[in-house]
Amino acid sequence: MIETILDNDLYKFTMQQAVHRLYPKARVRYELTNRGQTPFPEGFDRLIKDRVAKMAGLSLTRDERLWLEKACPYFTKAYLDYLAVFRFDPDQVEISQQGPRLSVRVDGIWSRTILWEVPLMAIISETYFEVTAPEILSRQAIRERNQGKAKMMADAGLTFADFGTRRRFSVTNHAHFLEDVLALDHHSMAGTSNVHFARMYGIAPVGTMAHEWIMFHGALTDYPAANAAAMDAWLDVYPDVLGIALTDTFTTNNFLKAFNSDRSNRLSGVRHDSGDPETFTQTILAHYREMGIDPATKAIVFSDGLNVERAIKIHRFCRGEVKDSYGIGTNLTNDVGVAPLNIVIKLSWVQPEPDMDGRPTVKLSDDPGKHTGDPGELRYCQKVLGL
Repeated sequence: MIETILDNDLYKFTMQQAVHRLYPKARVRYELTNRGQTPFPEGFDRLIKDRVAKMAGLSLTRDERLWLEKACPYFTKAYLDYLAVFRFDPDQVEISQQGPRLSVRVDGIWSRTILWEVPLMAIISETYFEVTAPEILSRQAIRERNQGKAKMMADAGLTFADFGTRRRFSVTNHAHFLEDVLALDHHSMAGTSNVHFARMYGIAPVGTMAHEWIMFHGALTDYPAANAAAMDAWLDVYPDVLGIALTDTFTTNNFLKAFNSDRSNRLSGVRHDSGDPETFTQTILAHYREMGIDPATKAIVFSDGLNVERAIKIHRFCRGEVKDSYGIGTNLTNDVGVAPLNIVIKLSWVQPEPDMDGRPTVKLSDDPGKHTGDPGELRYCQKVLGL
């Protein structure tokens, strides 16, 4: 299912470069959360283990490296040399099953484990639908859906990117979506988070950072200083590119305390991933104005479980006051007539340095239902942040 190391989201590679440079000795743990409580069929864990084992043979090809050098000039020679010798280590992945409950855990050096999350989720999703074999729409009906969505967004003047690798129905259906959109005479797709497909179809790879970047800094510096430390570390590696900051790791209100004039000016915008998008937009516009910044010069990327209709509604609300764009995932790559899996793989524990104690990681979303992490650590985080 995963046939190239680039079948992954760009933000995993951009974070890997930053981790490799700044935190080469950090150790981490990731764990699967089955939010939808989907029961997995007997023997499912063995199928996943077999497919994970095959990933050990993947490596960056010469042509892929040459393409990365041109398409992603922010990747340094040192990082591309590292990626060229990188190999997935299946021994880092522990997979087990008790009845219908699937458990997945990844342990190891952060820079060597960071690429597992997205392909693992894609494998779990595609394998589940392969084994359960649900009836799906015809290829023609799926094409009509895909192109109908793209036309709606283009007609609305809305710019979007495909963010759908993690919970796609299949790698084939993912490719079909992109092919269907690119076959249109007019569309407003700005790119894809999937680096492999960006290369295959000649479109832009898009993405910056994920929650794990800020979660790690919460464990490194403690929570009150986490957002500032995460932004400053990011700007150290990427001073003038990839400047979209993620706001909701420890709630947006807490983020804004660290989003001072200097960081607000240097970063090109923010990403919304939880909470009410209209309220968020108003808050961010007011913040920029308070900093003396014209919001129209900044960007908001909306990515919270969007479908096309919701994205168009938010776009109309923005009314051209900010550069709004939309990362749409599962609704684009798994809209074939089945209920997609509701699964995530999140950072759950880190040891920033060998001489530091390990510590659980948590995420405090703007949507309380999306809080993740050890309950005791969550309570501590809320206490020290006054939430």
